[in-house]
Amino acid sequence: MRNLVCIIGLLITLDLVAAPSIIPAPPTIDASSYLVMDYTSGAIIVENNTDERLPPASLTKIMTIYVVASELKEGGLRLEDEVLVSEKAWRTQGSRMFIEVGKRVTVDNLLNGVIIQSGNDASVALAEHVSGTEDVFADLMNKHAEKLGMTNTHFTNSTGLPDDNHYTTAKDLAILSRAYISNFPEIYSRNSIKEFKFNNIKQKNRNKLLWRDSSVDGIKTGHTDAAGYCLVASAVRDDMRLISVVMGASGTNARTKASQALLNYTYRFYESHQLYGTNEVVITVPIWKAEQKEIKLGTNEQIILTIPRGQYEKLEPAVDIPIDIIAPVKQGDKFGTLNIQLNDKVLATVPLIALENIDEGGFFTRMKDKVRLLIK
Repeated sequence: MRNLVCIIGLLITLDLVAAPSIIPAPPTIDASSYLVMDYTSGAIIVENNTDERLPPASLTKIMTIYVVASELKEGGLRLEDEVLVSEKAWRTQGSRMFIEVGKRVTVDNLLNGVIIQSGNDASVALAEHVSGTEDVFADLMNKHAEKLGMTNTHFTNSTGLPDDNHYTTAKDLAILSRAYISNFPEIYSRNSIKEFKFNNIKQKNRNKLLWRDSSVDGIKTGHTDAAGYCLVASAVRDDMRLISVVMGASGTNARTKASQALLNYTYRFYESHQLYGTNEVVITVPIWKAEQKEIKLGTNEQIILTIPRGQYEKLEPAVDIPIDIIAPVKQGDKFGTLNIQLNDKVLATVPLIALENIDEGGFFTRMKDKVRLLIK
């Protein structure tokens, strides 16, 4: 970002004149709910009906995979562990990877069966292996959902088979997908595998975007009569990852075309930028009653914004420091805020913190600054 100009107690912005760009309306999508989220910033760029509770069908399995990946990461589960297939898992209706009752299948293969083949049988087998029963596993799913901030979600099973008390939203699925990609990249990489063979049966990944768009590397399809046709997709172009969610489309081609249209639109008209890094100096300002005369202020987090394409130079950073900063100061102490605006709209407000410890100055320094502050 460009250098900031700051006067203590005043809000000063850079003299950048921003003329709004022409951004067309998003494409019309025939679906119950949909959105596009920027993975890095978490900004939702396109949205429609994103907080409505809807049946997720096999999009449920994103959480099933997330829970299993969590167990693997914590060491309570290993990919080479063998899972005894129960009769319940074997009899589970819907999409299958064709495991057989009484046989042992590795966690590794079952994960592929869930991710690539969307196997309901594999989902139940993993749920029972992790938690003893699928009901207990569903409770574990809900605890993870709560931890992630999925406030409009409740799971009753690991598969997404219909249940009146089994629901989620497009926004919650985007939150989950973002966490999945971020926390478990090695497991997530399996979502781009186009086909998987098990028990001499080869099945293709149902995400048609994997064949149509080389930038797409996941995530999951779903369908039941109640849910309609659903697809959560993710793509990377020019180091920008997007997550799209489409729920309640009318068919397999409809969900694929809708997802492609949303991704293409967002990549065409939006971009993301990291403005400041963690503990990067934003501004240096005066400090009183210390031997040194200035203190470095910054943020304790990355500031990443998603904005209309071509508008980066029109961003207006502004620092507001309403009080005089007087030593002693501890690293991490808060002093005012950093506001980022575009076309008079505030996009981000972030606390400014001291990036260093500064001790109180000597007696004469303190007395001299005390007088100066009185005059000021």
